[in-house]
Amino acid sequence: MPRYEYRCRTCGDTFELNRPMAESAAPASCPAGHDDTVKLLSTVAVGGVSRASAAAPAPAPRGGGGGGCCGGGCCG
Repeated sequence: MPRYEYRCRTCGDTFELNRPMAESAAPASCPAGHDDTVKLLSTVAVGGVSRASAAAPAPAPRGGGGGGCCGGGCCG
């Protein structure tokens, strides 16, 4: 279930709620009971390196062809 972040305009508290996507636009009350809240634009950061990619270097790109239409030789 998605997690949405909100900020209360009355007290300034920032809080999160888990709710279905169908309810993402529904109003939310802050934990202190205030109703004047706004949904924040949240970002997700995913990072890290797997052991497999850390152990082996990436292969060097090969020359020739590849890429867009004309780079692949399909243009006249």
